[in-house]
Amino acid sequence: MRYHARAMARILVTNDDGIYSEGLRTLADACRRIDGVEVLVVAPDREQSAASHALTLNRPLRLLKLRESEYIIDGTPADCVNLAILKLMKDDRPDLVVSGINFGPNLGDDVTYSGTISAAFEGALLGIPSIAFSTLVGEGFSFERCGVVAETLIRWALESQRDPHIILNVNFPVAFTGVRVARLGTRIYSEGIIERKDPRGRTYYWIGGGEPTWHPAEGTDFEAVESGFIAITPLHLDLTHHASIPRLKLLEELLGDDAKG
Repeated sequence: MRYHARAMARILVTNDDGIYSEGLRTLADACRRIDGVEVLVVAPDREQSAASHALTLNRPLRLLKLRESEYIIDGTPADCVNLAILKLMKDDRPDLVVSGINFGPNLGDDVTYSGTISAAFEGALLGIPSIAFSTLVGEGFSFERCGVVAETLIRWALESQRDPHIILNVNFPVAFTGVRVARLGTRIYSEGIIERKDPRGRTYYWIGGGEPTWHPAEGTDFEAVESGFIAITPLHLDLTHHASIPRLKLLEELLGDDAKG
């Protein structure tokens, strides 16, 4: 089935790998292949992996126009989306925010660290439907093939009425033969801290040494990509564990007298 974007839809493209990332170029090109779409690229001036949802509040940000409809910012992915929507596109907000294509997966619990995911969440917070794209990397992987799938999904997103507060997290295996809608998996955090000495004998540390492992579970994004499927996971920012609220109601009485002072 072919989808056609409505006249003059606007798409904001960003990432956390930086303005010179091949994945960003691939995603922007996928958007530009859609007729009647205006594309604005706003990306960090350097890699911002694992920046999470940080906003830069302790210094001014610099916005530099590289060429027509393309800007860089010396900040985080969330900064890029915030400035793009509230400054560059304030008079005509985008219809869609797309983030990626990230060089490496964003699966399971790792979404809480991801700048790629957080850029999409910043779009959602500002009321814009958003999609994050990431890919596993290995021998034979292709950004271009990911871009073909991304284009079809973006066409669908432009025509579909969706809750803008729910983002789509898309992860591509190195090679894929289908698509699965999946829930987040659970990572086993067994990596240690790597401790080394610099040439002057001072100790320094690297966080996250070793390969990540995952709890085996059916229906997860990790299982999908391990089986050769593109994983699509709907995410939202409501972190409330609603099932615990009735059980914790007793704290209102237990702590009530102390809270009155």
